[in-house]
Amino acid sequence: MAEVVKRKKELLSLYANITSRTKIVEPMKKIHGTLRDRDAIEREIALIMRDILESGYFKTKLTPRQLAKLVCAYYDGKNDTEIARKMGDEKLSKTVARARVRLKLTRDFDYKMPFDRSEMEGLLQSGKTMKEISVALGVSPSTLREYRHIIEQESDTALDPFLERIQDVMEDRDLTEHMTRSLVNDGLSEAIDITESELIDIS
Repeated sequence: MAEVVKRKKELLSLYANITSRTKIVEPMKKIHGTLRDRDAIEREIALIMRDILESGYFKTKLTPRQLAKLVCAYYDGKNDTEIARKMGDEKLSKTVARARVRLKLTRDFDYKMPFDRSEMEGLLQSGKTMKEISVALGVSPSTLREYRHIIEQESDTALDPFLERIQDVMEDRDLTEHMTRSLVNDGLSEAIDITESELIDIS
């Protein structure tokens, strides 16, 4: 039992470090999955997205909150259509895809081009028009623009400071979820009963 109490204190201390809170007023077993709930994560990312949009480096018709939903859904493994559905409009899937790439949230299939990448890059530097290049590569101009967009984002560092802040938020989320999963898997949640509903000061 002493070991359980010790582990519980360690978890509570970790919780305090992550959330900057020093008091818990609900049962610990009810906190599973909500130490930093999705809404709080999205709000924090939305604030960063607002800074990005106000910087003028990124233009999209998506709102800061929609962009925050995009980020969280991407990390949850959702595809562009699924993300658009979460926003309430499946027709936004192409808008989602462009914003996702601009935020450097790429997937392997983004780079599966139906032509040699080096050939495309050479043609883009040749001075030819987009229409001429699309004919040479056998793709539509719109498809060519999408692939060019993907390549251009690799070397564009304008958003990197913002993206690092987003990465920090998501890493905190992952750490919190790992902590709560460990708590349940170790059986510690059984040791923290309804008495935790009383005020716990962990400072």
